[in-house]
Amino acid sequence: MRVAVVNSGGANLGSVMHALTRLQADAVLSSDPDTISKADRVILPGVGSARSAMQALAQPGLVDVIRGLEQPVLGICLGLQLLFEQSEEGDCDCLGIIPGRVKKLEVGPQLRLPHMGWNQLRWNTADDPLARGMTDDDWFYFVHSYGAPLAHAVAASDHGQRFAAIVRHNNFAACQFHPEKSAAAGQRLLANFLDRN
Repeated sequence: MRVAVVNSGGANLGSVMHALTRLQADAVLSSDPDTISKADRVILPGVGSARSAMQALAQPGLVDVIRGLEQPVLGICLGLQLLFEQSEEGDCDCLGIIPGRVKKLEVGPQLRLPHMGWNQLRWNTADDPLARGMTDDDWFYFVHSYGAPLAHAVAASDHGQRFAAIVRHNNFAACQFHPEKSAAAGQRLLANFLDRN
């Protein structure tokens, strides 16, 4: 099984590839539309601003390619936010795969932005494929200032307000946290995406 990791220029590309190597996945980092289209699984990582990431995807002609993917796709961090229609960050249009707008988290003076550190999830459904072997006691590592709406959330988390921690829409799933930096729980989630349990 070939896994294509979309080369979106994010700073987390190396750690994503390393996590896949630990799982003995046949993974390739690519911005080639043909390579991505033919992969059995696709991972869309991202770090930085939504506008810059969309520009990075548009340059090699990947926007329509990603929209048209029919195999399982996993977005990571900014990759989750890019799946939605719009982002308040840079007031930009995103991929439009999932309805809704990503907005800046509203936190009180006692909490900092970005939301950076370990947090737990509240699973909305236990039968999602990504939830296999997971519980509400697992911890995941987050770094973000913007949150996605809850309408398509498989799991939610909280930092001043509830936000979507994992979303799913047809063959597209995504996590707001970094599974590649989330120790055993993150590795289990990636293994679930690869069907390696």
